[in-house]
Amino acid sequence: MVTSKPINYIVPMVAFAAALLLLSRFLEFPAISSPIPTGISLSSSSSSLSSSIDSSLSLVLGSRPTEAFTELRAAFWRWDAEVGCQRFRERLKGWKVNASAMQDSRSRMDCGKLGPAHVTVLVMEWTWIPDNMENLYYCNCGLSCLWTKSPVLADKPDAVLFENAMPPVRRRKGDPLRVYMDLEASRKRSGFEDIFIGYHAKDDLQSTYAGSLFHKSRNYHISSYKLNDTLIYWSSSRCLSQRNQLASNFLSLVPHHSFGKCLNNVGGLDKALSFYPECNLHNSQPHWWDHLHCAMSHYKFVLAIENTAKESYVTEKLYYALDAGAVPIYFGAPNVWDFVPPNSIIDGSKFISIEELASYVKAVANDPVAYAEFHAWRRCGVLGNYGRTRAASLDTVPCRLCELVSRKGGREGRNL
Repeated sequence: MVTSKPINYIVPMVAFAAALLLLSRFLEFPAISSPIPTGISLSSSSSSLSSSIDSSLSLVLGSRPTEAFTELRAAFWRWDAEVGCQRFRERLKGWKVNASAMQDSRSRMDCGKLGPAHVTVLVMEWTWIPDNMENLYYCNCGLSCLWTKSPVLADKPDAVLFENAMPPVRRRKGDPLRVYMDLEASRKRSGFEDIFIGYHAKDDLQSTYAGSLFHKSRNYHISSYKLNDTLIYWSSSRCLSQRNQLASNFLSLVPHHSFGKCLNNVGGLDKALSFYPECNLHNSQPHWWDHLHCAMSHYKFVLAIENTAKESYVTEKLYYALDAGAVPIYFGAPNVWDFVPPNSIIDGSKFISIEELASYVKAVANDPVAYAEFHAWRRCGVLGNYGRTRAASLDTVPCRLCELVSRKGGREGRNL
């Protein structure tokens, strides 16, 4: 999740036993010569994913000679000439996603089932919800939604939202509905909420990390030039031992830049601007997150390792890389393909060993056609479940929550 936010990371001690690791849904952090279990058994619904991975492997392991490249657009043009969108779509036309992993936030509402035509949500206590979400929204069925942290503007709210504080234990009729949000890996209900917001489709309201409100003010300059001698960007300042072990084992095999506190190899913290001065949006000393996407965009790959591997827990680590025009090398949610475009990431769990993964990454880095294949989804409009993932992000929570509060009757709604 957002780097500075405290994260609940609990790994049962028994998971360290090798026999249980093979069955565990948590990440396995292998030694440099040990295999990487997938953590996923391919079912019939994901067999098309396997063929998609096989097709990208064949592009790399084909007969083309090694060819170093730095210009991304030139790689795209080569891919257009040798593959093209028609063949790409044909190859992926049988690619299926697990629709149940995502709530369909775009489904047509029954406007007749709405209650109050105007809903006010008061965001309570200290929270990581960004201030730039504060707004008056115009939603489906003519519903208006005031989302604010001001108890003055929302003196009689229909719902109160808590994230880092517990809602009231009791609610009487006429009091605002209690909303509790937990987007951390633990995803624990408070037990006192009327509406729970989490990252899973089973929650009352699902919120993914694929939106943009957390980073609206950042420098979105995307470099068309990709480094050829330094392949991978990694930045982490929460140095969890198991994540560090995996990163260290992998990064020791590939040329990389590691920013942040963990495994830093660039001469100090937050050195990105000395490497890429064009990323300074404010012409002053910015925070590291101001230039995150711009810095990432200079690299062919971004290493993205979740704090823990939970079903459907796919955080901004992956989406930042996609937004920056890099290819994520991902370790995390076993059902990650339910949340990303087809053939858009390198799923580290699909490789038998760290060495095999490193060899594959190096092969892709020296093959412009194979590398461009990872960007074809956005150029050809092949999104899979990604459109629904974006539509259910934090960006759309205000209207979706207000619609749910209205359907429940607002302040006059019954306790759940």
